[in-house]
Amino acid sequence: MPTVAEQFIEVLQRAGVRRIYGVVGDSLNPVVDAVRRTDGIDWVHVRNEEAGAFAAAAEAQTTGRLAVCAGSCGPGNTHLVQGLYDAHRSGAPVLALASQIPSTQIGTGYFQETHPERLFVDCSHYCEAIGCPEQMPRILRTAIQHAIGLGGVSVLTLPGDVASSEAAHTVREHDFLVRQGVVRPPDDQVDQLARALNGARKVMLFCGAGTRDAHSEVMALAHKTLSPVGHALRGKEWIQFDNPFDVGMSGLLGYGACYDAMQEADLVVLLGTDFPYDDFLPLKNTIQVDHNPSRLGRRTPLDLAVHGDVRETLRLVLEHVEQKQDRTYLETMLRQHTRALENVVSAYTRDIAKHTPIHPEYVASVLDDLAADDAIFTVDTGMCNVWAARYITPNGRRRVLGSFVHGSMANALPHAVGAQYGAPGRQVISMSGDGGLGMLMGELLTVRLHRVPVKVIVFNNASLGMVRLEMMVDGLPAHETDHEPVDYAAVAGAAGIESARVERPADVRPALERALAAPGPYLLDVVTDPNALSIPPHITPRQVKGFALSAGKTVLTGGVGKMVDLARSNLRNIPRP
Repeated sequence: MPTVAEQFIEVLQRAGVRRIYGVVGDSLNPVVDAVRRTDGIDWVHVRNEEAGAFAAAAEAQTTGRLAVCAGSCGPGNTHLVQGLYDAHRSGAPVLALASQIPSTQIGTGYFQETHPERLFVDCSHYCEAIGCPEQMPRILRTAIQHAIGLGGVSVLTLPGDVASSEAAHTVREHDFLVRQGVVRPPDDQVDQLARALNGARKVMLFCGAGTRDAHSEVMALAHKTLSPVGHALRGKEWIQFDNPFDVGMSGLLGYGACYDAMQEADLVVLLGTDFPYDDFLPLKNTIQVDHNPSRLGRRTPLDLAVHGDVRETLRLVLEHVEQKQDRTYLETMLRQHTRALENVVSAYTRDIAKHTPIHPEYVASVLDDLAADDAIFTVDTGMCNVWAARYITPNGRRRVLGSFVHGSMANALPHAVGAQYGAPGRQVISMSGDGGLGMLMGELLTVRLHRVPVKVIVFNNASLGMVRLEMMVDGLPAHETDHEPVDYAAVAGAAGIESARVERPADVRPALERALAAPGPYLLDVVTDPNALSIPPHITPRQVKGFALSAGKTVLTGGVGKMVDLARSNLRNIPRP
């Protein structure tokens, strides 16, 4: 009979897993050795288990399949927690193996003793310990099915001595559920939704990640109801392209007329979004459609809760929705959206050729021009989120991954590693802030070790820009947000990664062209302006004091670049019934 560790790896292989991200060591060694002796599955050595969990999360989001990470006993698996929170809250199917001290020593305060079965409960759908060989392979199949079926993390704790033991059962053929069924809303909910849409004079649609496969249905509904269409950050890549009804994004990073359109509407329909900022929601006249019933109504009171897949729900309701004729509300919001972008676009266009340090908005805009049509962007939490939201143009093929729900720093580089493994033929670009890169800078060694051909674009402003902004709008002086400049190109070069540093605007485009054309990994360190915080030209003391309820809605409206061209085009071609 094989060992439990060998059986563990066999089950993973049958579930379609091709690699495990982690750091080898002690209680994990039986599993690592089983990987060594098994064809078709690899160990991807990272420098920190946190990065391994981030990488697994990105691979899972890129492929839609199960991804796996692992950590040895004690500190080895506790490092996983940050990346697992990110994966779980992003709905990424990830299995984490948390290796454990010898089973006979559990409960004695042994060296490196922790209790992973307790630690990871809050960031997983399933968290259990394997205490004997007889539990395998059933408990592993159960963990896998939780991760795939529910979308999120499963964690298994496995002591090293149990992993080395002889397996008690054979591994039989097993069909894992890899495609979920479509949730069809009840007929009475469809009827109520249709009546509400027909009865409202001004309908606004607000879209999240749940509209991923429903772009054409959302556009059809917007055309019938003559509705402005806004989006949350995670909905941008699925709903903003080919959208003549676009009014931008809401939230702390929002822009355009999305917030105002929502407040002016007689009826707001939330489609596949768990948008967390209730300060930006009207808190009235709201309908929500979601396939996950636990999300319904947890952000705002609802006039109607519809339990259903967005695409299926809209497909059913569209035949009952009457064509509206009054375009006043839509035209007003599209004009307001265009004016909002035109009024702030100067933050991107002013003194581009002469301004040093370089405008980060300019860097993001050029990057958007040069990146492949199917590029995958991974984005650090902070100001890089702003630049990606404003300047990376979605087209239905590009992906933008980030820690958009958990909001962890340092995610972009390890996300890029996992995304590149998940999509080896695609261009993967890490939009890294210097703060985030500095936190997990050791993963540059991972990139070099495995020759992962990611392109790391560092927005290097020697500052924690988002924290700096938060302090300013709270009326506080920025403190401990700035630090000594670091030449990350030199660091990458010392690690054996091709790199360059840019300090003049005229060098941005040719440097990005070289970076993106490089056959292997490349780091481009761009020295950017720490004062480019996208603050509007006029902020009153009252706005600063009341950031959450007033200034927060407009404080990041600067610098939206060429999106103004799209808005102008939409305004010229207002959809007609």
